[in-house]
Amino acid sequence: MIKRVFLIVLDSVGIGGAADAENFGDDNPNTLKTIAASKNFDTPNLARLGLFNIDGINFYGREKNPIGSFARVCEASAGKDTTIGHWEIAGIISERPLPTYPEGFPPEVITELEKSFGRKILCNKPYSGTKVIHDYGREHVKTGNLIVYTSADSVLQIAAHEEIVPVDELYKFCRIAREISDVGRIIARPFIGEYPNYERTPRRHDFSLKPPAKTILDALQTKNLATIGVGKIYDIFAGQGVSRSLGVNENNSDGMNKTLKLLAEDFNGLCFVNLVDFDMKYGHRRDVEGYARAMTTFDAELGEFLKNMRDDDLLIITADHGCDPAAQGTDHTRENVPLIIYGLKSGVNLGTLGTFADIAATIAEIFNVDLETRGKSFLEAII
Repeated sequence: MIKRVFLIVLDSVGIGGAADAENFGDDNPNTLKTIAASKNFDTPNLARLGLFNIDGINFYGREKNPIGSFARVCEASAGKDTTIGHWEIAGIISERPLPTYPEGFPPEVITELEKSFGRKILCNKPYSGTKVIHDYGREHVKTGNLIVYTSADSVLQIAAHEEIVPVDELYKFCRIAREISDVGRIIARPFIGEYPNYERTPRRHDFSLKPPAKTILDALQTKNLATIGVGKIYDIFAGQGVSRSLGVNENNSDGMNKTLKLLAEDFNGLCFVNLVDFDMKYGHRRDVEGYARAMTTFDAELGEFLKNMRDDDLLIITADHGCDPAAQGTDHTRENVPLIIYGLKSGVNLGTLGTFADIAATIAEIFNVDLETRGKSFLEAII
């Protein structure tokens, strides 16, 4: 009997273009193939779990006797962003994409923000997060005006120097913006330092839309089961359904250390983990070698996790979208994602699943909770 499920999302680790990738402006992306070609890529634990046995992965050696079960999973939602991806993993399929603003936010929105903030706004364009503070940081420090920018994602980001705008005040501005904007996430982006060496700090905070329906987190809470978030999970779900949060990670290793410590605790329910560095630090910045090294580091930490699992634990590893560091631009890429399950039957190839929501449906069946979702449980195939 499974008592604890550890669900780890490798943020942006896609495994090849989805059938509808062209509709999202993507030309045959493949995040995993790109980074696996690097000399810095070494993932023996993921390999023995069955990552490279997944259908469609034909660029790396297959494991003869994988210790996990595995599948390729398609996204059914109309989007390729973090929020929609995680909502789908949790059971919600989104028929419409969240709004994006490739030309910047409309004048009426900027006017309302400035009035509510009591400060002027700088930038208002799609921008790289590190470049925007380089280009606008000095003017912000001089004037106190807030740096507001977006990306190809459905986000409104507010950057401010911690000595000019204390972090709590920046969060207050983000809460105000959350009431005004319809984007998926309002993101606080505090930074420190002096020009030209500004650095973003780990005190980032996401203010997301609330999920439009009940998720697996809500379903588990109705039965008083644990719902523990590690990393951005609390932020992504706007706190809905999360009974305990270990907070935003300083980096992937911090997230894995927190998750490893949870193995020593006694709880019954779900630990939902997001490891964002793959996406934020390497995918969007198109850093192939950094991405490959990050996967190698995660794999070593995964080995330690596997050693410490209990007999009544289940590990599920997946992703929320792709972000091929070899693709044009800086946007996410529309890709299928991996699914690895360890702790039940080994060597089962589940083939290609039609929605991330199958994960939520399976967790619901494990814990015998009710969840309205179009996802279908694959539990019977792996017990």
